[in-house]
Amino acid sequence: MKVFLRILVFILTFVILFGGVGAFGYIRSNHDYWLPTRPTPMPALSDVSIPEHNPNKPTAAVLLADPTTEVFDFIVPYEMLAMTKSYNVYAVAPDKNVKTLSGGLDLMPHYSFDELDRLLGKSPDLIVIPAMPMVDEAKYKPVREWIRKHADTKLLSICAGGLNLADTGLLKGKEAITDWKSFDYHETDKYPDTKWRRDVRYVADGNVVTSAALTSGVDAVLYVISQQLGEPMAEKIAKELNYPFYSFVKNPKIDPYHVDRTEMIFTFNQAFQWNKKSAGVLLYNGMDDGALSTIFDTYAASGTTKLSTVSDARQPVVTKYHLNLVTRYQSSNAPKLDRLFVPGVEAESLAAAEAKSLVDKRSNVAPAFIHSGSAGRFMFDAPLEDLARQEDVLTAQYGAKRLEYRATNLNLQGKPFSYEAFGIPVLLMLAALLITFYVDRRFIRKLKTGLQNNGRSV
Repeated sequence: MKVFLRILVFILTFVILFGGVGAFGYIRSNHDYWLPTRPTPMPALSDVSIPEHNPNKPTAAVLLADPTTEVFDFIVPYEMLAMTKSYNVYAVAPDKNVKTLSGGLDLMPHYSFDELDRLLGKSPDLIVIPAMPMVDEAKYKPVREWIRKHADTKLLSICAGGLNLADTGLLKGKEAITDWKSFDYHETDKYPDTKWRRDVRYVADGNVVTSAALTSGVDAVLYVISQQLGEPMAEKIAKELNYPFYSFVKNPKIDPYHVDRTEMIFTFNQAFQWNKKSAGVLLYNGMDDGALSTIFDTYAASGTTKLSTVSDARQPVVTKYHLNLVTRYQSSNAPKLDRLFVPGVEAESLAAAEAKSLVDKRSNVAPAFIHSGSAGRFMFDAPLEDLARQEDVLTAQYGAKRLEYRATNLNLQGKPFSYEAFGIPVLLMLAALLITFYVDRRFIRKLKTGLQNNGRSV
């Protein structure tokens, strides 16, 4: 009886501590990534850069939604299409208010849905559908309706954007794919009329192309470019990106990923990484769009780092391909930073003065030109390798898996796993043992003595 009670108290205490602390940490980390609220007032904005419209070019609309849009799913397809110089490429949303990408990157749409419809007088030639959490029906409804309105145009979903597309009903009876987690979390079960596949990087069915997780979207965009602009253009873009897997464009077959024990490091980082790194991301005019996305979809997405955009610009910072970024902090009010990322291969020449100015004013961190020296590499290589050094190898390995980036050339060096993320559960176990010891001394032993005394009195 006494042994049973001790075991029961320990199990209940550990489950309550582990579950309560873990759930709180996981929910907070997940909220910070997917629903990152702006901590500073929105500046008065007036100078918005909109790419010139050429009526002789096809138009590609890349969607933004409220409350957020996945950062890679939006930026990388936008950049790739803009790199061709053969499309009018616009960021479009239900309204012109500032939108937020996952991890906390704010930007302004070029056009609202109504404005783009009036400009074109017809459907865009291509609509790109990133992953957009459908958590607020009132805010999300205009996105669903606008996609349905242009159902006959070319539709391209990226990663979990396949679920957004399925939500419109336009995937009924079609083959499609989405990110690998959605299958094991049974998100695809909500759309049984779609013929879901998970053994390819992308699926083309009629006017619809859907991609698997994150970097699979690179293959899907290259496929669409090859179909609309020709194979030489797709090969050119892949080469300029230093993308190592153009072979997937011609043959997208893969061995699918599954949710398995490798998920543990991601879950534990989210739940038990209490001492997250505080890192700034310097925004500067002319910065490379895709390189910027790698910071948010590597560090912030890992659950180990909280990112804050920093710039002394009072108006939107305009990227290389005319995205209008709105910084969250200036040097005068930026939080204390452990690191300052300055993304982009050309960052040392384009942003050296701004980085120095910020460091001089804050005097607490040296700039990290994260892509310096990686001109011949794919944009995610250097951040993943740096993540292994900053955190641990297991976190970086899972980061590549999450991105569905099947690289074998990464040089991941660092701690084997996160001592904090796995150490805190051990401390919780010790705390459960101490509580059990206290309960045993305070109650269980007295219970036994009381039972013995009652037996003798009888």
